[in-house]
Amino acid sequence: MQSAGLTILARAVSIAGHPAILLPLATWLALVLHAPGERSVLSIVAIPAAIAVLGVVYTLVQVRRGRWAHVDASGKQERRDLNRLLGFALPVAALIAWLVGARIQVSIALLVAAGVVLLGAGLARWIKLSLHVAFAVFAAALLWPAWPWVACGLLLAGLVAWSRLALARHTPIEVVLGFPVGALAGVAFQLAAHVLA
Repeated sequence: MQSAGLTILARAVSIAGHPAILLPLATWLALVLHAPGERSVLSIVAIPAAIAVLGVVYTLVQVRRGRWAHVDASGKQERRDLNRLLGFALPVAALIAWLVGARIQVSIALLVAAGVVLLGAGLARWIKLSLHVAFAVFAAALLWPAWPWVACGLLLAGLVAWSRLALARHTPIEVVLGFPVGALAGVAFQLAAHVLA
């Protein structure tokens, strides 16, 4: 049994490493690093941030209504509901980003994020993939080739993995599988961005 202090730290890391926080933050940082002259950085980041807010609001409403036990969406039905919402909302957001003239990388990142969510949903019968870890690794990959930032992102992904285990939200294999899924998403993003940009 772990101490209350470690549990509090694990919760803080899990919240800080939540996909709803990391994806908009990594999108913003990637644009600042790779497109410093971009005048519409905040408006571009508003699209993934809006999806994050939508997911958080949906989660809070479900908990408040008593349909979900916790905001982590750890139950099978909770996760299924959230995956459906995000599996629809992320591609719609990618289309909106493209229509408003955002950099193509934003649309690609949103489509790849939808792919991660759909992969997690597809695997749900056998395993509860840690989307926290997958998205933390994906967020780090968005920062490529800025190595210091990528390294910080991967360090955060390691801390997120620890937090998900410490909070007993996932088994070790579910957390470990998040790393290659996030890395694959990162490679898919980089390849697509290189080809389409």
